[in-house]
Amino acid sequence: MPLIKEGDQAIDFTLEATNGETVSLSDFKGKNVVLFFYPKDQTPGCTREACDFRDAYQEFSDLNTVILGISKDSIASHQKFIEKQNLPFLLLSDPEGEVCEKYGVIKDKNMFGRKYKGIERSTFVIDKDGKIAKAYRKVKVADHVQEVLQFVKENLQ
Repeated sequence: MPLIKEGDQAIDFTLEATNGETVSLSDFKGKNVVLFFYPKDQTPGCTREACDFRDAYQEFSDLNTVILGISKDSIASHQKFIEKQNLPFLLLSDPEGEVCEKYGVIKDKNMFGRKYKGIERSTFVIDKDGKIAKAYRKVKVADHVQEVLQFVKENLQ
């Protein structure tokens, strides 16, 4: 499957969300969406990234932009993460990694000599019409959220 890229129609999906409902990407048509894929709840980099999105949440909201986080963690794990970090946006559970695969964020990883498949931190900015406006792959957490916010401000008004 070719990698999804800027200009492509975002791939719709339906996943269980932390609000107790199933959520589809198409539910947000007419709004911009920041879709961020992250490896694991409660880990240092993922916590910093989620908290940076939390801290910029109002600015994104003011720009008609919804934030959605996706990992393979369970809804129960996501709930704990939201409560502990006071996250104001939905986290979606992709336990089988199907949506992660569709967006091309499952990569071979190597930690302490152990090889496994995991989520490569990635963010997709989707415009009101459901097109990929910007794709960030191999995301470094420092300054990432401000970079995404700046992109939305300059390109998706």
